[in-house]
Amino acid sequence: MKKTEYDEKRAGVLDYFEKAHIALTDEEKENIEIADFGLNDIERIGLQLVTYINTDRCCAKEMVLFPGQTCPEHSHVPISAIGYEGKEETFRCRYGTVYLYVEGEATGNSRGKIPAGYEGTYTVLHEIILRPGQQHTIYPDTRHWFQAGPEGAVISEFSTTSRDKYDIFTDKNIKRQPVIDN
Repeated sequence: MKKTEYDEKRAGVLDYFEKAHIALTDEEKENIEIADFGLNDIERIGLQLVTYINTDRCCAKEMVLFPGQTCPEHSHVPISAIGYEGKEETFRCRYGTVYLYVEGEATGNSRGKIPAGYEGTYTVLHEIILRPGQQHTIYPDTRHWFQAGPEGAVISEFSTTSRDKYDIFTDKNIKRQPVIDN
């Protein structure tokens, strides 16, 4: 991603945080991560976030999804070699609508849409709709993905330790690191 595109996305993220009445420090504003998951398809698949804290016991983040943008299917698996039980996370919608998909019986007439060309990489279709003030907890080793409604979304995440580099994505083309080119 070019720096100009990053700066444009970052400005959009700040607008969403303002809509959700979320105050950020200058340092937090500078640390906004724009994740395209290595797919170079940020308009459809991506996530914008800021991490407040990530210790050996807890993590707190704010996440932004632009209208229709999807965070791809993944799970936070236990890794016994490092004593990691997997991440348990609670998503709380602050603004907009979030279509969250988790393991379980598929929900008919889902509101979210699997991005075209990625149909084989989204396997869980049990829909949970979150609106401002609503939340849902996802337990370790649970496949899930989420998508913003037409107005975009702001989501607070409260979780156990986040170890993003160990996340398992259904789409094997995904690489979990932000990329900015000058």
